[in-house]
Amino acid sequence: MSGCDSPEILAAYDAVRSDKDETNWLLISYASAVGDKLVLTGTGTGGLPELAARLDHGQAQYAYVRVEYANDTESKRVKFALVIWIGENTKVMRKARVSIESGAVKRVCAHHSIQVDARDRGDLEERDVVTRLRKAGGADYNGGRG
Repeated sequence: MSGCDSPEILAAYDAVRSDKDETNWLLISYASAVGDKLVLTGTGTGGLPELAARLDHGQAQYAYVRVEYANDTESKRVKFALVIWIGENTKVMRKARVSIESGAVKRVCAHHSIQVDARDRGDLEERDVVTRLRKAGGADYNGGRG
């Protein structure tokens, strides 16, 4: 088993999903350079910018993030994104296994509106992620023209 269903990861997932907890992201990394064991390597309250700063260019990592955005002046939406990060210096064999091993992470972090495949921190710009979440949530009243 990959370990992504460990008590620590499950507790962090519940914290990110909870309206009563300030935690809005979690980060899962490989325990070592070889093997498929996954461990919780971070949580935080600083949203996408804080999460992006923690990503390692030499690793494949998985993140789950809560994103809140305003629909209008009266309401806000809460959506969740699953981030699959493959840093530019990730070893070839690790990159090749991500498509297989990410399935276990998707089963644990099952409730998400979008998946963000990120190769660069710029792929996690909040503005772009919110645009994708709006489209996925059916709240795009611009006919898909952003």
